[in-house]
Amino acid sequence: MTAPSSAPLACDVLVVGGGINGAGIARDLAGRGLSVVVAEKDDLASHTSSSSTKLIHGGLRYLEYYEFALVRKALAEREVLLKSAPHIMWPLRFVMPHDPGMRPVWMIRAGLFLYDHLARREVLPGSTTVDLRSHPAGAPLKPRFRKGFVYSDGWVDDARLVVLNALDAKAHGATVLTRTACVDARRGASEWQATLQSGDGTRRAVTARALVNAAGPWAAQFLAEHAHAPRAKALRLVKGSHIVVPRMFEHDNAYIFQNPDKRIIFAIPYEGEFTLIGTTDVEHRGAIGAAHIDQDEIAYLCEQASRYFARPVQPDDVVWTYSGVRPLLDDDSGDPAAVTRDYALELDSAQAPLLNVWGGKITTFRKLAEEAADLLAAPLRIARGAWTEGAFLPGGDLGATIGAPQRPDTDFSRFVQALALAHPELSTPLVRRLARAYGSRAVELLKHPRGAEVAPGLYESELNFLHDEEWARSADDVLWRRSKLGLHYDEHQRAAVDAWCRVQWRERAAPATETSWN
Repeated sequence: MTAPSSAPLACDVLVVGGGINGAGIARDLAGRGLSVVVAEKDDLASHTSSSSTKLIHGGLRYLEYYEFALVRKALAEREVLLKSAPHIMWPLRFVMPHDPGMRPVWMIRAGLFLYDHLARREVLPGSTTVDLRSHPAGAPLKPRFRKGFVYSDGWVDDARLVVLNALDAKAHGATVLTRTACVDARRGASEWQATLQSGDGTRRAVTARALVNAAGPWAAQFLAEHAHAPRAKALRLVKGSHIVVPRMFEHDNAYIFQNPDKRIIFAIPYEGEFTLIGTTDVEHRGAIGAAHIDQDEIAYLCEQASRYFARPVQPDDVVWTYSGVRPLLDDDSGDPAAVTRDYALELDSAQAPLLNVWGGKITTFRKLAEEAADLLAAPLRIARGAWTEGAFLPGGDLGATIGAPQRPDTDFSRFVQALALAHPELSTPLVRRLARAYGSRAVELLKHPRGAEVAPGLYESELNFLHDEEWARSADDVLWRRSKLGLHYDEHQRAAVDAWCRVQWRERAAPATETSWN
């Protein structure tokens, strides 16, 4: 282990945690003119924030638990987020087949009426009723499902959302350090003295006027073991698991299925060739970073999906799974599915400010970050106010290519067409993938020579771009977080990417861990 270097870094705020909340808070604070350092012990979005159901949604089922304030807040955020990054987020229509043995028609209609009207909508259409005997969404379902309810929410590439927030934080002056843990933080009257340790054991001292604990499921553990601070909130750790199977249907709608246990699962078009099914809600009692799906969860998801699909979903159909631990506020609910998905921000300013982030969901991350910055405004004397509501995330401003924005979904379609015309040498699927991943940043990426093709559709130029611009340091970072190319490649192709990264990146500079500390 390397001893701490002699010159400590001084910053306004040290943010511990590089998930969606930590990255979002860092972006907001940096945009208000503060010097910010983000310390993430692994890769960005390497745990909970890349393991969601990947929805930007109000949470229709939360209405049953009278979570009206949370649903309203999330519904209002849907269109704010869709407009900020139309390349990684887009509208999605959900079909709920009516099962007479589940919730009655009047209850569903009442819930959808509230869902349509709790917040203003400009882009997303309202709900409607459809005849599944003639609607395309009825074709893959069992014949007994004759009526369906259709409503709107949105889809998001969750891991890329985290990266874009980190990129925007960096663009506003923040230092983002991946694979760098905060191993010690000691509080004084006016500042925190922290020690950061990188993956190779190198340590660096940091002084900060305030500390933000955005460690997600590790938040309580970080306080107790590294920040030497008492824990004021209880977290309930709930594992959510998902399965991915070959495509179950041809249309572009998603499904929301009601289960006999009163829970719901989603079946969502995924990566063109697949269907994503999830999620479970299981108490997690093991190591936080070692969440894996178990056979009971696989069986549950297959069984519940098979209640609706004419072609049963079998465990042998599963081509990929992922699990994440959600740090939920413990509200004494007996059923994990009933635990609130709202968040709490706890500011202690008796000495150097400590802001703890408890709970939350991906849809409300921007609002959470805004409220966190507002809380820190007084003790840190922040003059600038909220700014992110109308701001684009990196790559989200397509105006230089297509002109003035109209609607997020149609704007993206126009951008893809323009990018294809500018690069006739590229295949249509590759153009669309690059547009989806990078938005307007794809224009800059495509200025560079492509180099060798390391795996189908993945060239050296993109890999180096991910390393130099997006903190990618391993094949897993590329194949499963910066993209989902791992799903489309076979074992040999994934191995080729891994071998290339190991050899080529060993010699390259590492801006993610060697960013200037000044």
